[in-house]
Amino acid sequence: MPPVRVIEVHRSALHVIGDDIDQTIPSRPDVTVGDWLLLDSKLPASSRLLERKSLLKRRAPGTDRQVQLIAANIDTVFIVSSCNQDFNIARLERYVALAFEAQITPVIVLTKSDLADSSERYENEARGISELVPVITLDARGAEPGLKLAEWCKQGKTVAFLGSSGVGKSTLTNALAGNQSIETQAIREDDAKGRHTTTRRQLHIVQGGCVVLDTPGMRELQLTEAASGIANVFADIHDLSTQCRFRDCQHATEPGCAILMAMAKGEIDARRLGRWRKLMAEEAFNSASLAERRSKDKAFGKMVRQVIKQKNRKDTGKG
Repeated sequence: MPPVRVIEVHRSALHVIGDDIDQTIPSRPDVTVGDWLLLDSKLPASSRLLERKSLLKRRAPGTDRQVQLIAANIDTVFIVSSCNQDFNIARLERYVALAFEAQITPVIVLTKSDLADSSERYENEARGISELVPVITLDARGAEPGLKLAEWCKQGKTVAFLGSSGVGKSTLTNALAGNQSIETQAIREDDAKGRHTTTRRQLHIVQGGCVVLDTPGMRELQLTEAASGIANVFADIHDLSTQCRFRDCQHATEPGCAILMAMAKGEIDARRLGRWRKLMAEEAFNSASLAERRSKDKAFGKMVRQVIKQKNRKDTGKG
């Protein structure tokens, strides 16, 4: 059972590679790109999933309350945004919370600075998200990505580019690889929106032995089971929330609310507080929905096992 790594996830197959191994095996819902398996050559579907060092996940789009696995065993997440209409501070906060929750190092990468009148405003807003998150401004074409991202792109490390379509994720991957093997497209001029060029998550081994994950742009990033990640992004507000008079304070109109007092003094930006409230409410709802689904699935599984057990007893009695 040699170790292999999942480098692509298709609808019905996993593409895995290892020493003298390059093949596809049956797809599994519990496996994602970046995972390591011990390959069972006789029964590939029964290959053993190894313990992960990190896991990126989100609530899957739609209404079925499923969790979608994004990637596993990532060391650094480059959260990519452009210095144009694509820049959205709330979206960046979501990505940073996602990385913090997975205990992955987040780095904000701002592209297309050469097309902006000034990139300083974008840089200042991005740096205001968290003092723990570096902000790198670069031109995705040419040598800058290899130079400015070298600190995180070392041999044996796995990095991922996350962000909207058209921000330069594939261009950055090509820059690190030193070739143009990944197709790229220009953004629309009227609204700076990108087109989906990358259609699936895929690992690429680039110069120097670093492994790079290129991902499709995600139109929706619903957080679930990410309370600690949100708390890390909004550390100042989270710390204040523990100082309120009432343990179940909703931070709306309650007397003795430390957050409301800080906002009245101008110590907290009202818009940032609104984004924190929105993320906390979304995370609580999604996590509760997921817990409810798991409980129902567990109860259904128990019922099925009981029915099978009763049937086996009847069959045995007949025999």
